[in-house]
Amino acid sequence: MKKLHSLVLEQKENAKHGEASFPVQKYITQLNTDAPTVMLHWHEEAELTLITEGDCIYQIDLADYEVKAGDLIFVPPLLLHSISKNKSETVSSETYVFHMNFLGGNSTDICSTRYLIPMMNQEFSVPCLITPEHPAYVSLRKIFNQITSLYNEAVTGYELALKSLFLQAVFLLLQYRRENASADTRVFSDKLKQVLDYIELHYAEPITVSELAKLCYFSDYHFMRFFKKHMSMTCVEYINNLRLEKSVELFEKGNSSILEVSLSVGFHNLSYFHRAFKKKYHMTPHAFIRELN
Repeated sequence: MKKLHSLVLEQKENAKHGEASFPVQKYITQLNTDAPTVMLHWHEEAELTLITEGDCIYQIDLADYEVKAGDLIFVPPLLLHSISKNKSETVSSETYVFHMNFLGGNSTDICSTRYLIPMMNQEFSVPCLITPEHPAYVSLRKIFNQITSLYNEAVTGYELALKSLFLQAVFLLLQYRRENASADTRVFSDKLKQVLDYIELHYAEPITVSELAKLCYFSDYHFMRFFKKHMSMTCVEYINNLRLEKSVELFEKGNSSILEVSLSVGFHNLSYFHRAFKKKYHMTPHAFIRELN
């Protein structure tokens, strides 16, 4: 039985999804009051998800989608996306993250040049939300169930069958392709990616609103409104949240000095780090370390 991963914990765009020779990974994601969101992120792989319990809000390429149990979600490569709990106490989903190269996206045949590469380059859009009312839903849900069965059982040759099923899923979605997002949406998405990349690289250093605003050629005021609108939190809240997640990674790797961890992730006030950590994880750093041991 394969180890299941959680997108709540492995949400960064540089996360490794599967192996180089088999870039497919299954994730089980659960949102609740303690972990209500999967923060905005992106990666080179595509995602195919089934919501198995509850309802939530998916943001894909800066557009919001209300989804509920039974709905299917497809996220093409490189699109910004996030998940946040809606009215349900808990939300559960099953996701398969796969690289288009696994389907032949790096080859030179007609399938790659006419369909896979243009999808990877965002030259057209396919449906992101597939509800039971969508004409492709029944066929796509059947494909999803087959993917789950094969992935779990891992019988001889299952990789071949998975490749075929992902190609079938892409084929179904291609029947409903549409014009790409507006130029404004693409510009805003690219600016946000640039900001998030910068924060990811410099989270351990002091980061000001002004330097982030300059990346977008916005005034400080315009940038703060822009960030809050698309991230549903201020940039300071986002940076602190990222630093806290990085601190957890260090604790899990065996780092037991709270002061060293605090400083290495960008918190230079130890008491503030304690308060922020307890607010997010409902326990002190000391208690978190004890639970790991």
